[in-house]
Amino acid sequence: MILSYDVVVIGAGGAGMMAALNACEDKELKVACLSKIFPTRSHTGAAQGGINAAMGHLDPTDSPEKHFKDTVKGSDFLADQDAVAFFTEKMPDVIHELDYYGVPFSRDEKGHVAQRPFGGASSPRTCFSADKTGHVILHSLYEQCLKKGVDFLNDSFLCSLVVTEQSVDGLVAMDIRSGEMVGIQAKAVVVATGGFGRIYWNRTTNAFNMTGDGTAACFHAGIPLKDPEFIQFHPTGLASTGILLSEACRGEGGYLINKHGERFMSKYAPDKMELAPRDLVSRSIEMEIEAGNGFGQGIDAYVLMDLRHLGEEKIMERLPQVRELAMDFEDVDLLKEPVPIRASCHYTMGGIHVSNPETLATDIHGIHAAGECSCVSLHGANRLGGNSVADVVLFGKYAGIGARKTAQTRTLGNEESVRNEREKWETMFNDIRKRNTGIPAVDIRDRMAKTMWENVGIFRTREKMLKAELEIDQLIQEYEFVSIDDDSKKHNMAFVHYAELGNLLTLAKGVVMGALAREESRGSHSRYDFPDRRDDQFLKHTLIRKHGNEYKLSYLDVKITSYQPEARVY
Repeated sequence: MILSYDVVVIGAGGAGMMAALNACEDKELKVACLSKIFPTRSHTGAAQGGINAAMGHLDPTDSPEKHFKDTVKGSDFLADQDAVAFFTEKMPDVIHELDYYGVPFSRDEKGHVAQRPFGGASSPRTCFSADKTGHVILHSLYEQCLKKGVDFLNDSFLCSLVVTEQSVDGLVAMDIRSGEMVGIQAKAVVVATGGFGRIYWNRTTNAFNMTGDGTAACFHAGIPLKDPEFIQFHPTGLASTGILLSEACRGEGGYLINKHGERFMSKYAPDKMELAPRDLVSRSIEMEIEAGNGFGQGIDAYVLMDLRHLGEEKIMERLPQVRELAMDFEDVDLLKEPVPIRASCHYTMGGIHVSNPETLATDIHGIHAAGECSCVSLHGANRLGGNSVADVVLFGKYAGIGARKTAQTRTLGNEESVRNEREKWETMFNDIRKRNTGIPAVDIRDRMAKTMWENVGIFRTREKMLKAELEIDQLIQEYEFVSIDDDSKKHNMAFVHYAELGNLLTLAKGVVMGALAREESRGSHSRYDFPDRRDDQFLKHTLIRKHGNEYKLSYLDVKITSYQPEARVY
């Protein structure tokens, strides 16, 4: 089957649906939004704490300039400052736009959109809807997309992008329900498929479907992978599952305490305490555990987060979902006792190299990228809490505008190229589902997660990362012999999981390669063997390109406009 659309958006989270909404502002364009799950189940719905914008409602002295400086400092000066300036200047208007769309923001006593403090921010600028901010934004955007006539192709898995001579022709996707491979011609494509935290599998806050499908597809198509070594570990994942407890817990005044009952952040960030940036707080938790001040041993060790002093009224008004998660997954009522937490892989600062922050264009003509799958670079070496939902809605909007303008100037991609790629995937699907013997995919997945957590985690050394490099290369070889043990055509999720695993392995190799080459500590990339930031050699972005089976690494200068690098102290 071959379909055709003017604009195809891959991913139906906050970035994807914001892109689709803005692409279809030209009513002459036919716009589709492709998603492997139902749109309102997208991972944006898991964002709890809020969305940053310098509205000045709680602090009249706040401004886009202060937001700019906080973001650049939080990034450990690796963010591109032209992108940060564009982002911080435009965000207040986007909050008004979301408000107009019907997002039910919490309100202050004056009726303004409520704001709260978040880590690394010099003013309380995080707008929120209790602790379900992403959820309500997602539902509001879905309603608007339905109103505007966006075609949703749900239960569709992205297989590959079709590119000829540096221009996009379209893509191939699997209709999971029927098992059919579908080719789609397009004039413009927006990739908005989220991050790839599942390289750490069960030590991540990410949903099971966060497998980097769009990032890997762009990488295979010739777009560089940018800054993949920068993986954010959120300080407050539940100890036993890694499930996220929002930064709003600390924003509202929660304490982090060790087994001696001490608020240990006074040792590491005496001014900001629990509201220091995520990379610093995550490392502090791990150092407390390594010093013997945590509870338990090994991977099961943890510290505690105490919210009891906030009182029942505040917790039930501001953090009801957090309390529910703690009860469901740790059997702890945080009204009565502290909850066990430990850092968990949360966010990928790196991703698809975006060459223009105002159109979100990439190096392939016709392909735009937005949200966590992309690297603008807004977040640099460390993302501030509240900047992620802001990132997806703002850059999702401008990716949609960019794709709309691209589609207005291009013709549909080459149908024969799309048809040939579709036939390749159809042959592969038929071959693999009929394979009777081989290695179980789950074995490779678990070994990948183990080596990434143990060797390319919060603290890194050359020795450990070389072990990870050898193991990932071995797993990539073994992946060629995987058996999925499911010969059905319809609803063959085993094949989807097999393809997702291939994407994760592809990206894990890039993470290890970038981390090994960056011989410094910066933001979330913390090396015991190179503990200092080295601006003289590494004030630059990592770019990794794929040539056949070979990965080639190069660097790109960071764009600095007004804020010169300085010591990052909180």
